[in-house]
This record gives sequence, structure tokens and C-alpha cells, in this order.
Amino acid sequence: MMKILIFSDSHGDLSYMCKAVKKEKPDYVFHLGDHDRDAAALQQEFQTLPVAAVCGNCDGWGSETPKVRLVSLSGVRMFLCHGHTYGVKGSLLRASYAAREMQADILFFGHTHEPHHEKDLTGLTLFNPGSCGYGDPTCGVLILDDGGGWRLSVKHIR
Repeated sequence: MMKILIFSDSHGDLSYMCKAVKKEKPDYVFHLGDHDRDAAALQQEFQTLPVAAVCGNCDGWGSETPKVRLVSLSGVRMFLCHGHTYGVKGSLLRASYAAREMQADILFFGHTHEPHHEKDLTGLTLFNPGSCGYGDPTCGVLILDDGGGWRLSVKHIR
């Protein structure tokens, strides 16, 4: 079994992410942008914890963090993006097409600051953990079973 914490839109606030990592003890972290520097700082704080990050619209032109990433763990293919380049505030269609082109099982995106969890008609799961840097912070928790199954939830970690 593997536990992955999914964060987005930290906007310079590491406190929630650090608290969540200490409490949940994940095996992996995804950071979906805004601010990718926070993902690097989290990696520095927890040096043995693998962190996969993508950049967001607030990460500047000089960011070396990729805009999209495909991560495959325990047989589950996950497409990571911030979502701004796919217009996720208006529609999830373009982002879901991109995820399907990569043959992903799950699309992880941020940008809207609102948690979102649905499965579309093609079987693709679309998931936004919300914002971990604004308001009442949230994150996502993905549990990957050894047999290739998985479950996903939004959490408020206190």
C-alpha cells in the first residue's frame, strides 16, 4: 500500500503542507503548482520524501518545473497539471482530453482553489485537492493498493 498527499495552490505557505506530511506520513507527494518553490522547500524539509511537482500560473517564466507530468505508480497512470493552460476554471474538457491522450487513469489539477472529484463517462477520474494555501486548507489523499486498486479523498487536516 502507498499513500500520496496531493497539494495545490500553496502560494508561499508551507505550514499546512508540513503539518499534513507529519500527520499523514505519506510515501509520496504531488504539488500541482502555485508556488513550485514550495514543493522544493517541502522536499528540502523532508529529504527522503519523493515530491513530483508541476508549475502553475504564479510560478513565473523562469521556472524549470514542468507544466505537466505523467506519474505511474502501482500500475496507476496519473496526469498532473496546474490546469491554467487548459482553462479549468471554465471547463475540464481540454484537461481531460490531455489526460486521456496520455492514457491516464486520474487527472490531478489545481488552479480553481476548489476541491473537485468526479469520474467522467470514459472512466477518467478528475481530481482537484483544493488550495492548501488559502482559506480553509485542503489536500488530497490517494491510497494505492498493492493489487492496482486505489481510493481518493479530499481531507481537511487539522
